[in-house]
Amino acid sequence: MGPNLIGCSRRYVQLNPQLITKFEKLSGICKPMTADNNLHDLIHKLNSFGVLLSQESNLDRLLEILVETAMDLTQAQGGTVYLTEKDQTGLRLVFARNELIDLEKSGLLDIAKSSGVLLFKSADGLENHSNVSAHAALTRSTINIEDVYLTDRFNFSGTRTIDQKIGYRSQSMLVVPMVDHQGQLLGVLQLINAYSPSDGKILPFTSHHQSLAQSLASQASIAISNQRLIQELELIFESFIRMINQAIDEKSPYTGGHCARVPEIALRLAEACHQVKEGPLASFRMSDADRYEFKIAALLHDCGKVTTPVHVVDKSTKLETIFDRIHLLDTRFEVIRRDFQIEFLKQQLCAAQQGQPIDAHEEEARFLQKMEQIQSDQVFLRQCNKGSERMSDADRARIEQISKQYLWVPNGEQASVAFLSENELENLNIVAGTLTSAERKIINHHIESTINMLEAIPWPNHLRNVTEYAGGHHERMDGKGYPKGLTGQQMSVQARILAIADIFEALTAADRPYKNPMKLSQSLSILKKMSQEGHIDPDLFNVFISSKVYLDYGNAFLNDAQLDVR
Repeated sequence: MGPNLIGCSRRYVQLNPQLITKFEKLSGICKPMTADNNLHDLIHKLNSFGVLLSQESNLDRLLEILVETAMDLTQAQGGTVYLTEKDQTGLRLVFARNELIDLEKSGLLDIAKSSGVLLFKSADGLENHSNVSAHAALTRSTINIEDVYLTDRFNFSGTRTIDQKIGYRSQSMLVVPMVDHQGQLLGVLQLINAYSPSDGKILPFTSHHQSLAQSLASQASIAISNQRLIQELELIFESFIRMINQAIDEKSPYTGGHCARVPEIALRLAEACHQVKEGPLASFRMSDADRYEFKIAALLHDCGKVTTPVHVVDKSTKLETIFDRIHLLDTRFEVIRRDFQIEFLKQQLCAAQQGQPIDAHEEEARFLQKMEQIQSDQVFLRQCNKGSERMSDADRARIEQISKQYLWVPNGEQASVAFLSENELENLNIVAGTLTSAERKIINHHIESTINMLEAIPWPNHLRNVTEYAGGHHERMDGKGYPKGLTGQQMSVQARILAIADIFEALTAADRPYKNPMKLSQSLSILKKMSQEGHIDPDLFNVFISSKVYLDYGNAFLNDAQLDVR
């Protein structure tokens, strides 16, 4: 008998008499059985098979279980399982086993996987009924052959050739199609050479073997269909997420890349923490399900930005609203410059008309000095508008002085007004960056929108933490973050990881309108200071450094000029 991988424990379960009766009626197995293969043992193996199918999430392992169980219950020397190609035009081999041949060492497995089975002979749709597996798939019928060398129903010339090369004799064969509840072909189970456990003699597959194989294939089809359904739903869900990020990208190219890059950093850091064996993070471990949940949270961490006004998200200078108001100031300076020129020329003309002596050299020097001052003030305001450097008290005082110094008369006004409006003064006096406090609140509101959007989703159990992970990346270890003011102890490790990923991406990003991309050395220096000041988790930062997550990410996403740390 082949290796018993399913029922190897030989433990008997307490059976429901009705279950036994139903099984006997369905399978037709009413004959006496040997001690090694009695009814109780058979049902136990089938029960075990069902349990394993329900627990197994890996498709390759699921198919391996199917083949091994089918070989065991039908006393087959070999088993193969094919799955349909996505376009439903062929079958591809995904798993094969033979008790007498090492398929991997012989190279047969690689050959079979590379060749596959065509369901149609040509592009015109002519069905391939010469191949037994293709025929079973196309007709959705089970094929039971006593001796493949003696039948002319199918072409087994390839089987003969391989047999001659490896010294094997393919004889009995059982081919069972696997179909889902909608009649969609999933694949084909193929068993070869049933044999007698007592003397090893090759036997035909019996009707009982055929019933068992069909039952196993049917159960496996349900499991495969369920797995594919789960995979398709996950793919659709992730596609919706990426669609949201793409919408943000189209809305603002300055944040679209951010939505895609933060998960790259976060998942790298999470994996590095998973490998830590000592210290505060030694107990942090992630299963594949945990990784997927964190990936979804990272992808959605800024989804609330779809609600943020574009002119605020894209504000690259202090005076920019729907357009950059620095050009209005340029126009005013030009008006003032020309007004001063006109006044200068008027004075000279008046003096000449009245015959008054004038010192042309002195007047011209005063005129040029005034022009230089206007030019200097204009350049200064343009520099302040960029927001790339922190404003000093002296800078802010000079802005006030410029506003009062240059009075002008707007179109339609009766009296002169200050050069800068109150709103322009407020914007130009922004200490750092380009956003006023009101605009900063609008930007910060995106995390509240993110939380509200995610809380509205009825998350399944395996994604129940997505909102907490995604909604906490602007919190701080010292409780001074937003929106909830959580401390580090109130946050999950995943949320703290996202906080670091969010900041590091922003520091190194090359597509931000208000700054140049930082080199790694400067970015890491800022992160280190943040870890010391209670902003980010110092333990996570240490892993970020020791595992060189920054370099792994940098090699993949940053410019060479930024990679100044190894």
